[in-house]
Order: sequence, then structure tokens, then C-alpha cells
Amino acid sequence: MTLRLLSYNVRYFAHATRGLFSTKSAMRRITDAIANLDPPVHIACLQEVETNSLRSAIAHPRRHKDETQLEHFMHLLSAAYARKRVENPYEAYYFPAHNYRLTPRLNFYTTGLAILAHKSLRISHVNAPALITHHRVHFMRAFKQTRICAHVRFAHQSGATVDIFNTHLSLPSAFARDFWTKDARLGFGANQLHEAKKMIDFVKQEKHGDAFVVTGDLNSVPGSPVYRFLTEESGLTDPFRSVADLSVDELHKRATAGFLAMRMRLDHMLGGPAINWVDVDDSHHFDDRTSPFFGLSDHMPVFGRCKL
Repeated sequence: MTLRLLSYNVRYFAHATRGLFSTKSAMRRITDAIANLDPPVHIACLQEVETNSLRSAIAHPRRHKDETQLEHFMHLLSAAYARKRVENPYEAYYFPAHNYRLTPRLNFYTTGLAILAHKSLRISHVNAPALITHHRVHFMRAFKQTRICAHVRFAHQSGATVDIFNTHLSLPSAFARDFWTKDARLGFGANQLHEAKKMIDFVKQEKHGDAFVVTGDLNSVPGSPVYRFLTEESGLTDPFRSVADLSVDELHKRATAGFLAMRMRLDHMLGGPAINWVDVDDSHHFDDRTSPFFGLSDHMPVFGRCKL
């Protein structure tokens, strides 16, 4: 069984407004890019997807009052496939993480994770996402975004199964002295390492076997303590190391995220022992204008194809 996967931080479909509010045009451009992938992906893991909020609806109102951002996304994805005279081949699953409320009934903004799965796959197991947030400063607990790890096990008609873990780790804590006294930050935060360890505990608890993938925006650069914990201590395989044969220094040059003049590799796709990586085709540097995803988010998607 061969699977093609995508992991992408979509920035709430609000990159055109620098994250202030999502726009329908940004969402449409991303759905068009996904619909035009050839070959298509079997599984797409998305980070920074809203539930519903003032920020997600102010520029393009919901079709009905309870419509979520993911529902609207799937509506536009179906339209993108309809223009190709093809039925939308994906089912979508949403995992809410956090909300910031203006009133008890109105969210200012929300955040969560989503997983799109090709209809040739069926769910054989799904559970509530694990809470992995590490609170170092307890009086700030109410203000810190909740971080989760979503998990779905998919089964193929061949009988093979794969566990998918989608996550978005915190940034390093600005309350730690190291944040201000050391040059290296992303992936070096003690809070980030705590979250990575909680995530791996969840993976060990929930995985069916060794055919599993951990992916998402890890906010950690190659060679950082978080990256080393996942790839060395936990034994996960980075296809950009095993297939693309890139060194840690070379990985730093394959940035997946950008902020002002900074370029960083923060997004990763890591496989368990039974995942045999084949290629990372369609993965592009953040500044690569040939990518259909160029300029659509402050992140670039990463791709991986594997055999179970």
C-alpha cells in the first residue's frame, strides 16, 4: 500500500490580510491548489483551521449561522473539483483546540486541526485529541493557546492500516531566560520539549503498530532538541534525511516558513519504523514561486509518499 501525504499550516486562510481575518479568495486559491495536485494526496493534515469566529466570517459570511470554517473550505474544495468535472474525493475531520471569546456566544478567533482523507480510506479508529500544552507560568494558563495532537487510524481496502497524528506545537516560552539569552530558540524551548514528550506518549498509547506518521507545524528547526528527541530518541524517520539525503545543515536551507526576512524549517513529516519513505515530491522552499502554494500562507506544505 502506497500513501501520499501533505502537511500544511494554512494560517486560518488569512495570509493576504497578515492574519487579521480570513478571506474567501485565499481559501479558494488553496482549494484550487489541492484539487490540482497530480497525483492527488491520500491524506492532508492542516494546522491553524478555525471553528467559527468573528475573524473567520467578517470578510465572507457563513452560508448558515453554524457553518464552520472547515465546512466552508470543503464547499469550495467541492467547487474546485466540480470545475474539473470530478467529485470531491475527500472526507474532512476537525479537532478544535482553543477559542478566544468576546462574549459567551461570540468567539473573537478560534484554532484547531483538520485532517482530509481520500474516500478510498475508511476510519478504523478515532479518539479525542490529546492535550499536550505545557504551562510553565500558571497565571498565564487562561491566555495560552491549547495545543493538541489529533489522531485518526485509517484502513485501506487492502487491509493495511496507518495511524496519522497531526499536531501544532507551541512557540518557545518567552518567560524562560534562555529565550532572551540564547540565539537558538525554535525547538530549543523547554516547554516545546515537554509538549513533544507528551505527544510521543500519546502516540505510543494509541498507535496500532509501527505504521504511523507524526506531522505538523512543530515550530522546531532541524537539529534542535525537539527535532533530535523525535528523530533520535523516539526513532522517527524524516524523509528529507532518509530519501532526499539532506544533512541537518542542508535542511535548514529548505525553509518551510517565513516571517519578515527570516526563513525557517518548522514543518515536518516523520514516520514510524514501518513507514518506508519513497519521495518528497512537490515539497518546495518557502520562496519557490513555481509552487502552486507560493504566497498562500506564511508556511509552505511538505509532502511525503510512503509504502506501508
